[in-house]
Amino acid sequence: MNPPHPFPSARPYRFVTAFIAAAGLAVVALSTGIAPAPPASARVPQVELPAPGACPVDPRFKKHDFRAMWIASVANVDWPSRPGLSAETQQAELRAWLDLAVKNNFNAVVLQVRPAADAIWPSSFEPWSTWLTGKQGNDPGYDPLRFAVDEAHKRNLDLHAWFNPYRVSMNAKLGKLAPSHPARAHPDWIVRKDGKLYYNPGIPEVREFVTNAIMDAVTRYDVDGVHFDDYFYPYPGSGRPFRDAKAFAAYGGAFPSKADWRRANIDALIKGLHDRINAVKPWVQFGVSPFAVWRNDSTHAEGSKTKAGIETYDDLYADSRLWVREGWIDYVAPQIYWTRGFKIARYGTIARWWAREVASAAALGHNVGLYIGEATYRAGTSTNRQWRKRQELSRHLGVTAQIPEVVGNIYFSAKDVLADRRGTTTALVKRWYTRPALLPVVGDSQGSAPQEVTAVSRNGGSLRWTGSDPSAASYAIYRIPGSSPGACDLADARNLVATVRRTGEAMTWTDPGRADAVSTDSSYVVTAVDRNGRESAGAVAQP
Repeated sequence: MNPPHPFPSARPYRFVTAFIAAAGLAVVALSTGIAPAPPASARVPQVELPAPGACPVDPRFKKHDFRAMWIASVANVDWPSRPGLSAETQQAELRAWLDLAVKNNFNAVVLQVRPAADAIWPSSFEPWSTWLTGKQGNDPGYDPLRFAVDEAHKRNLDLHAWFNPYRVSMNAKLGKLAPSHPARAHPDWIVRKDGKLYYNPGIPEVREFVTNAIMDAVTRYDVDGVHFDDYFYPYPGSGRPFRDAKAFAAYGGAFPSKADWRRANIDALIKGLHDRINAVKPWVQFGVSPFAVWRNDSTHAEGSKTKAGIETYDDLYADSRLWVREGWIDYVAPQIYWTRGFKIARYGTIARWWAREVASAAALGHNVGLYIGEATYRAGTSTNRQWRKRQELSRHLGVTAQIPEVVGNIYFSAKDVLADRRGTTTALVKRWYTRPALLPVVGDSQGSAPQEVTAVSRNGGSLRWTGSDPSAASYAIYRIPGSSPGACDLADARNLVATVRRTGEAMTWTDPGRADAVSTDSSYVVTAVDRNGRESAGAVAQP
């Protein structure tokens, strides 16, 4: 992630925790005994999903749409609001961020769990993060990652765990790291640049260590995704070199240039981690949010029509296009942190360039999702005339609504989503996020949808159903006008009123707006949804 530097001051925790009360969030009721259990032998009326393109859809009601915000822990940008807070206060703050996601009809959060070669879980490889307690290595008194996963899933939010692979410290003093820090034991792994410490990506043992540290979280926690941002080799910054000549001499002999060797090092990390994740938890998505410009067309004939001063391929040694084309990642989320009218790098120009790359990957059999990283931290500010406009972020989605390959957005960062400067978040949500959305089907698209609900009953606005397929991670609930729902009623999200996490075979839900309704002016349909966003046929709940 490439936020403005220096990092903005953290929001006081009192403001964040107060959000819980101020938001006045409606919580979907999951209770028992609200409707009689349906007879096991009852035949459930079904509604088949429509074939793609068979029904008209409204782009304002995307049915499969990844909606998330980054929650940054480095330098206490978002969470915790400052180091050293009690476990209870940290938990309250994190609940507030998750509640904010629910309020805005998001369906995921991207939580930074390894900000600087440290961890917000009891890692087997690295010390506790300094941003939790104020002293690296100190136990915060609970397991923040387990807490985050549990609380996110209670709200039917996916949690993507965000790792920074090579940053070791925000200062250049090795002695300030915890005594147990691996960098203290392996100073030969470290490169100093521009006042920070980095692991050297060119050392094979470093890549293996970083992969193992990440897999420790993947194997131990029920995370839904593994996420990288734009930091690979560090940004040019001051222009001082990244001093890896010794490693290049030792390991780079097969490459024609140091730049090619550096890119191969990052490629090896990406592919290796992809393979390791797929070997143990193939449903866990692996995504990268790179700097948006791979290369300008003045540098490479297939680059984007941009004039960016930084190019990911040449300056960060990250061949993000290759990862898409090879299917080494499940989604790509380019950080298009510019406006529609920014002549050097126009928002729509870059979005369409990435759409072409994703389409090319699809032609090769790789189902890579395209989400757009959005600069919420700039929205509503006075930095330039375009960003001051209340509708700028909303109009970004108007651009991508015309690009079918774009299936989601991620907003940087949580505190800026909450700030809602000039009503920018409100405008976005009112236009595009008035309904919930299912996750896009990306990555492993070869599997089948879960089995449909086997029994469902209704008492007014209260539903009870049975779903025995363990591959169902959640359920989608539609409220459809009339008594005879059809396939086109499920074509987009206009009738989608809720999604709920599966907690067992027997499930209940009460429509918060119609708990006592007994009229027959609408029907309810329940579908089962797996972790990859695949949806079953719908079961109709009869009045």
